[in-house]
Amino acid sequence: MSPHAVRYRVMPTPTLSDGVLDVRAVQPADIEAIRQWRNAQMDVLRQTAPISPEQQARYFAEHVWPQVDSPEPSQVLVALERAGALIGYGGLVHISWPNRRAEISFLLTPDLEQNTDELIALFSRFLDLMKRLAFDDLGLRRLCTETFAHRSRHIATLEASGFSCEGRLREHVLVDGEPTDAFAHGLLAVEWKSTR
Repeated sequence: MSPHAVRYRVMPTPTLSDGVLDVRAVQPADIEAIRQWRNAQMDVLRQTAPISPEQQARYFAEHVWPQVDSPEPSQVLVALERAGALIGYGGLVHISWPNRRAEISFLLTPDLEQNTDELIALFSRFLDLMKRLAFDDLGLRRLCTETFAHRSRHIATLEASGFSCEGRLREHVLVDGEPTDAFAHGLLAVEWKSTR
């Protein structure tokens, strides 16, 4: 990590690791790859149109970089690395500090998203790291997710990781023009801590 690397004030260490997966603050050099991954996988995101390089740079300049030194950022965006290679990004988004909750965001490279075994293993590891960050480091009390129904592998991994399905939003989004359900999952800090 360079001496001028972006680092979130709320992250106690520059990198969280489980020995296989490392997460660190997203850096300016990461944002073009992230843009390309998002544009290639809009069917799993709330994104409705491709993002240009200028739009991506503007978003980070206006909404991400100004918050890294905040004691209460609205999001903590992290890059995922395996063996030093950038393989995805995600983090804690829509953080509500008064309510001590956040939503988990997660996206791998398109190639890794297609490999079921790797996807499940990496998503599970990522969830464990985000639970540590949210509950141990940030003192949040709740994590939640929204997952579109066609991401059945993600839903199964969430539930195996301790998240409870809290609701089904029927025909909540259009995916390739088709009405698609979304599932809301949640995990409380007290539930997680009781299983450690």
